Amino acid sequence: MLNEEKSASGGKIAIASIDGKEDGDISPQAGRAPFYLIYEDGNLVETIKNPFAVGGGGAGFGVAKMAADKGVEKIIAGRFGPNMVMGLEERGVKYQEAQGKVADVVGKD
Repeated sequence: MLNEEKSASGGKIAIASIDGKEDGDISPQAGRAPFYLIYEDGNLVETIKNPFAVGGGGAGFGVAKMAADKGVEKIIAGRFGPNMVMGLEERGVKYQEAQGKVADVVGKD
């Protein structure tokens, strides 16, 4: 079910973040994560305040579409709900569950 790769280097990835900082914690939830840090080839290229972090339903689908539109190949977060998993799979975006610090998953081989 989950992509078990440990490396976040290479390609474009988005990491769910609690505070939008590289040395901050990975958000425990994907769809409602306050921020996403976008990395390309292991380098931070963009920080996004998640517009779906609060509000009604559909956060998972919204984040999946936003990530795919930005060319993200993989999302890393603490947990993915079933609707977000469906949205990611429909768009061919991989996902991985992880806990800890954002910096700890960036550039691991």
